Amino acid sequence: MSDLSPEEQWRVEHARMHAKHRGHEAMHAEMVLILIATLVVAQLLLVQWKQRHPRSYNMVTLFQMWVVPLYFTVKLHWWRFLVIWILFSAVTAFVTFRATRKPLVQTTPRLVYKWFLLIYKISYATGIVGYMAVMFTLFGLNLLFKIKPEDAMDFGISLLFYGLYYGVLERDFAEMCADYMASTIGWYSDSTSSASAAGALWERSRHVLTAKRRWISRGCSAIPGRGLTSCTGNCWIGFDTW
Repeated sequence: MSDLSPEEQWRVEHARMHAKHRGHEAMHAEMVLILIATLVVAQLLLVQWKQRHPRSYNMVTLFQMWVVPLYFTVKLHWWRFLVIWILFSAVTAFVTFRATRKPLVQTTPRLVYKWFLLIYKISYATGIVGYMAVMFTLFGLNLLFKIKPEDAMDFGISLLFYGLYYGVLERDFAEMCADYMASTIGWYSDSTSSASAAGALWERSRHVLTAKRRWISRGCSAIPGRGLTSCTGNCWIGFDTW
């Protein structure tokens, strides 16, 4: 090797490298094909699982999305996310506990609605602010406020993540609570989808409010604390308070 010129030595080393890694191209191609096949089969299985057993699918995916980030949060010491996650989880766990009790307390639907509506508004506003921060950084508007592009982009992406994560999480929890409440009240069975159950709650509450307006316009009187309305005659009509 010492008698060879630098160019010839490079050629020899290059030939040795090719001989050492001979056949790796075929192995890499097989690995890519196996990966693609696995992704396709897994996607088909997930679709079938969601169609045949939607309730278990929603529960498992919701649990994973809720718990898995906790591992990375503790490992990477993201204390800000951990504090927000604990606060959100504590209140949501209490609301979910109230929504799954039998018999259903009269004020529970209002509590569920108010909590998840609040989280929806906060996550929506957070996502919008994060998106605007990212766009302003891309257009260089952060320089007007003497903010570094790295800091501005990190701020925008963080807000986007918070808005998307908690927005999707509260949506799934709200659907689950609506499913349980509709099943408890008896408007829909346990096998009904969450969207149908939530629609049933909305339709039922809308009909109840319409009926209340009609009863009030007819001069009906309510009995405080009993959830009953007395109309003309000897007929007592019950209603749900939302």
